[in-house]
Amino acid sequence: MAEFKEVSPNAPAGEKLLNWIDNRFPLSKLYKEHLSEYYAPKNFNFWYFFGSLALLVLVIQIVTGIFLVMHYKPDASLNEAGVPVAFASIEYIMRDVPWGWLIRYMHSTGASMFFVVVYLHMYRGLIYGSYRKPRELVWIFGCAIFLVLMAEAFMGYLLPWGQMSYWGAQVIVNLFSAVPIIGPDLALLIRGDFVVGDATLNRFFSFHVIAVPLVLLGLVVAHIIALHEVGSNNPDGIEIKANKDESGKPVDGIPFHPYYSVHDILGVSVFLMVFSAIVFFAPEFGGFFLEYNNFIPADPLKTPPHIAPVWYFTPFYSMLRAVTSEMMYVLVACVVLGAVLGVLKSSLGMIGKGAVVGAAVVVSVLMLSIDAKFWGVVVMGGAVIILFFLPWLDHSPVKSIRYRPTWNKYLYAVFVINFLVLGYLGILPPFPVGERISQVGTLFYFGFFLLMPWWSRLGEFKPVPDRVTFQPH
Repeated sequence: MAEFKEVSPNAPAGEKLLNWIDNRFPLSKLYKEHLSEYYAPKNFNFWYFFGSLALLVLVIQIVTGIFLVMHYKPDASLNEAGVPVAFASIEYIMRDVPWGWLIRYMHSTGASMFFVVVYLHMYRGLIYGSYRKPRELVWIFGCAIFLVLMAEAFMGYLLPWGQMSYWGAQVIVNLFSAVPIIGPDLALLIRGDFVVGDATLNRFFSFHVIAVPLVLLGLVVAHIIALHEVGSNNPDGIEIKANKDESGKPVDGIPFHPYYSVHDILGVSVFLMVFSAIVFFAPEFGGFFLEYNNFIPADPLKTPPHIAPVWYFTPFYSMLRAVTSEMMYVLVACVVLGAVLGVLKSSLGMIGKGAVVGAAVVVSVLMLSIDAKFWGVVVMGGAVIILFFLPWLDHSPVKSIRYRPTWNKYLYAVFVINFLVLGYLGILPPFPVGERISQVGTLFYFGFFLLMPWWSRLGEFKPVPDRVTFQPH
């Protein structure tokens, strides 16, 4: 048992209260370790706003979600007016609950803004090498947050029980039926019925409100703890712990609080202005944040002319649609080419090379014998899962893009443009030219990561300074 610290009987009441708490809970210790004595690099730029903004949006979503749950009813049955109860409860929130419209629009806008800041946060990690040693676990926790966030958003999208909610869920859940052998049973398990209905709505509601947020919060805490254990990265990719003064403090670091906690207020202020402008003036955001078809009650007997997911899923949906029977031959050719290069370039023995060739043959046969719909699901899932392996795919001798060859910047720019084009094509109805572009875009997306062990070592790298480059402003 730890010894209790004592304070002077004449100490202020606040100091006595803090001492009483510290003797029972490490409040001051946590404050020092994670705020006042947590040293962060002094050269953070605007890219480092998005981590704190993601935390802010998470709080907004939790708080507004609590108030929405007070009035929402997860019931797919029809009321006296012939409207689903779930849809009617959303209308009740919008029209009759005091400030209900504001809470609902904050929640719907928050969902999209969450993905905006998370995508930007992940891109910052990508260009500055924040996934490299010793931050592999920080990156893995971050990717897990992204995956869980997608599940949370998808389940929440069903709850308004509008046309796009219903039919979007119908399409996505039916994708699981493409899994060989267990597919139909898996889809039935997710739906809880043979069609998307009341059982599905209740399942998604319970997961959206209780189960997934608990996992999400746990991962966020793990992400922050892992980050503070190894320290933050910076635009130069230099470890500030390598240079310390006589007292053991990093010479290129400053305490997170008050410097960066105040610094983040700038990012928060700008973000809240943009967020408020959307909530008050354009909550539908041209049909991207709230689709117009979703203001129509769900009708199982009337299929919308075009079904598309929300904008933040569309790049992956575009990859799903890109995998057709024709595309399978291209993918098989990629597998065969990869096996050939592996045999020619590797130092494996005859047995190892034979195993590579045998695996390529087996994979090729499976790819041609199993329906392309299943491989579309695999590609869609693989587009997210491949991010987990990024720390071991990047073989560059430097972390930050600042000191990589200049052509790397153009490559990353093309990657971003490709992702945006895939997202745009995912919104549109299928058409031949769009299908070809999405197929090329899908190959580029996976090629960017799978060929990274090769291209990340090419070119002339700039010398990395011993100290961080910092211009006070």
